[in-house]
Amino acid sequence: MSTPTIFVVLTQSPTELFKILKFEGLVASGAEAKQAISDGLVFVNGEVETRKRKKIVAGDEIQFLDSQLTIR
Repeated sequence: MSTPTIFVVLTQSPTELFKILKFEGLVASGAEAKQAISDGLVFVNGEVETRKRKKIVAGDEIQFLDSQLTIR
């Protein structure tokens, strides 16, 4: 069974990675998002991303646990 993709439309581009995790409800807080990123649990475009403030733009893909997000 494949993971459904969540399409996220940015209102401000670029947006920092930890904010997307927080605003999409994948974590409870910004601190939790930053910890997950630091722990190497977040992938951007198929590669582990450990920069909390990584700038995310349209076309990027984020994977965190069972969630797949495509940024538009």
